[in-house]
Amino acid sequence: MIPDGYTDLAPGKIASVVTYLEMLERPLLPDVSSSGVRLLPVQDPELDWYRARYRRAGAAWLWFSRLEMTDAQLAAALHNSNIEFFLAECERSEIGIAELDRSQSPNVEVTSFALFSEAIGKGFGRPFMTQLLDLAWSDSTARVWLHTCSLDGPMALSFYMKCGFRPYKRAIEVADDPRIRGILPEDAAPQVPIIR
Repeated sequence: MIPDGYTDLAPGKIASVVTYLEMLERPLLPDVSSSGVRLLPVQDPELDWYRARYRRAGAAWLWFSRLEMTDAQLAAALHNSNIEFFLAECERSEIGIAELDRSQSPNVEVTSFALFSEAIGKGFGRPFMTQLLDLAWSDSTARVWLHTCSLDGPMALSFYMKCGFRPYKRAIEVADDPRIRGILPEDAAPQVPIIR
């Protein structure tokens, strides 16, 4: 356990508070058919195509876990029958990505959910999440869960709670800064200073 008080990080490290959230029953989902938002399943995405969208969705929030994977590791993660990857569109423009992991049935993890920066604040998030939850809650699903962290968008945690997720656990994640390691450009996430 981490003791109360402040804990210093070594130069080159980043840290975030991770909040885990869950939903234990299928929520009443509103009709979002008139929103114009569509979720398109993407079967076995090409790795470069996937990395470009993952970087587009997450560089501002220091998402790096999938970017540091080798081709073999990423292919194994994505080209798996338990993984469902979706591209969100509105009026034929890409607006975000999402991923469901069914490997721990009857639990379904929302492993990623992100709007691209140009789509944030335009009312797309709720219809996007509504459609994703509709897909996540199959007949055998008993629980849908996800996690977000203090490096994610400032509205992420409250958005998930408004969608019906309830927090159940916190953790601290410490990692090498992906900008120093060259996984993300140094100008990514300027709200998080680089400390060498």
